[in-house]
Amino acid sequence: MRNLIVGAVVGLVVGIVFGTTIIAPRLKLPAQKIARASAAMNAPAAITTAANSEASPPAAAPPPNPAHDQKLRTQFARTPAAEPDRAALRWRMASAYASSLPQLGALGKRLETMIWQISDGDIEFRYHEPGTLVAPAEMFDAVRAGAIDAAFAAPGVWAQKDPAFLLFSGIPFGPPIQEFIAWIYVGGGHEILQDLYHKQGVHTLICGVLAPEGSGWFRRPVKTLEDFKALRLGMNGLAGKVAEKLGANVIELAEGDVYVAMERGLIDGAEASQPAVDLNLGLHQLAKYYYFPSWHQPATLLNLIVNLAAWQALEPVQRAQINAACGDNVRHGLAEGHAKQFDALKELTKLGVRIETWAPDILDALKAAWQSVATKQSKSSRNFKRAWRSLQTFRDEFGIWREIGDGTSRR
Repeated sequence: MRNLIVGAVVGLVVGIVFGTTIIAPRLKLPAQKIARASAAMNAPAAITTAANSEASPPAAAPPPNPAHDQKLRTQFARTPAAEPDRAALRWRMASAYASSLPQLGALGKRLETMIWQISDGDIEFRYHEPGTLVAPAEMFDAVRAGAIDAAFAAPGVWAQKDPAFLLFSGIPFGPPIQEFIAWIYVGGGHEILQDLYHKQGVHTLICGVLAPEGSGWFRRPVKTLEDFKALRLGMNGLAGKVAEKLGANVIELAEGDVYVAMERGLIDGAEASQPAVDLNLGLHQLAKYYYFPSWHQPATLLNLIVNLAAWQALEPVQRAQINAACGDNVRHGLAEGHAKQFDALKELTKLGVRIETWAPDILDALKAAWQSVATKQSKSSRNFKRAWRSLQTFRDEFGIWREIGDGTSRR
């Protein structure tokens, strides 16, 4: 009888220890995730605390247009496929670029994976190919209205909203990529960019960066300024305005449309993207003269944009996780973007492409045209002037450091 009582007591003690140390913590984890999910779903959209406020306070959003917003929600609403129950936050992300495109689309797909991994499955962004969720030109309004959750694109895609966005998407004769990033993160560029978005009711995260692009594919050599002026040229953004100022006939085209336009003879030449992307697009099949340097776009940002109220409603840890994923995407894009271009150039030369450089007088004329365009844009847009002045001030100061600190590497 004594042994029986001792055995029962020992069994009871072991059971209590096992329950409190092994079973209870495992039961607690799902409960914590359910609580976090419930809090995220019920959090007031308009509350901003010290924990979730940004460096600059959100500006007033434009007056609401309920009829327009409801139209967008109806037009772009989709029911996502069933996903694992563990995700506390599921957002649909429309992309301006096909996932098959190196860097441009691949960085968007990588973001999808990184957010899932960093959040341990608590946050899911579903990448949607261009046009499958919403047309690229309509992504901004769809995000602002809450019709979709997020979008991935270069800021220049929204140039119709504000011309200042163009300065964050490719600056003719602008700073090299490391200087550009320094201005963005430390020199005040990000605050200006965020202010542009917040005024529209949208929040942005810098979520990728692109190395210099090739500055044009041409069917025949462009040897003189007169040759350039006679071109029908596919070129976008500020670079397109510069080429047009110089006399070229400019047509704006998305990256995916350049091949078709050249194939049909609608243009004589075009710029698309980096050598690795251009190789993927097959532009070498239609034109053999590939020009450098990248006077038109030495550095490009890629942005993730989300609805401002939805961003403010996230838990601090969720915002931190998304920020971390985007920061890692910038790192990866910078390293991969530079590392892959030489291999792409080698492959292109094997396929018969001739790597050409612009004549000095053409570059001088393009630079002079750019100064004229920048002056005109600054006069017509207060936001453009603000961003352009900030960048110029930073470059003047950064240039002194570059000459002192980086001088030996240039010898």
